[in-house]
Amino acid sequence: MTEIVSALLGYLLGSVPFGLVLVRLAGLGDIRAIGSGNIGATNVLRTGRKDLALATLILDSGKGAIAALAALYATGSTEAMLAAAFFAVLGHNFPVWLGFKGGKGVATTLGALLATSWPVGLAAALTWLVTALLFRISSLSALVALALSPAFAWYFATPAHAAMAAGLAVIGFIRHRANIARLLKGEEPRIGSKKKG
Repeated sequence: MTEIVSALLGYLLGSVPFGLVLVRLAGLGDIRAIGSGNIGATNVLRTGRKDLALATLILDSGKGAIAALAALYATGSTEAMLAAAFFAVLGHNFPVWLGFKGGKGVATTLGALLATSWPVGLAAALTWLVTALLFRISSLSALVALALSPAFAWYFATPAHAAMAAGLAVIGFIRHRANIARLLKGEEPRIGSKKKG
């Protein structure tokens, strides 16, 4: 029962669309009408507002971390923590407030990984950073980090952590299917580019 409640609360927290809220509060309109239409930090960066993109990154990561840590604090259960973390990412990807049309969950996944096992989250973040520095393509960096995160979790944490990371990786790859198609065609935009909708 604690896992179910933790999952539900994690989902609701994950559903808060911080990128959409911040861009609207800044008077820049609907982020879903800009660039890729995503509500995440990478697309917020296409508004030209690095401060909003950074804030979105922190808040989206934070909701994954807070969901996990709150569940652990309230229940003392690792299973409840992992459930809350997993469903926080689902909430970001499929938010009830936006007709289940959300982001791709990369930042929220990172926050979830950091909170459930900081070595796993750190390894995934460093993987993203190194790949981004080498190729300057956000989606490629995310895909590499997502693909390696189950191995990091298996090595640094537990099989349960690895199973959660694997589930998030599968969801992440599904959400990035359009990006994968553009990567294969060499058409994926680089970090900082202002892609027109």
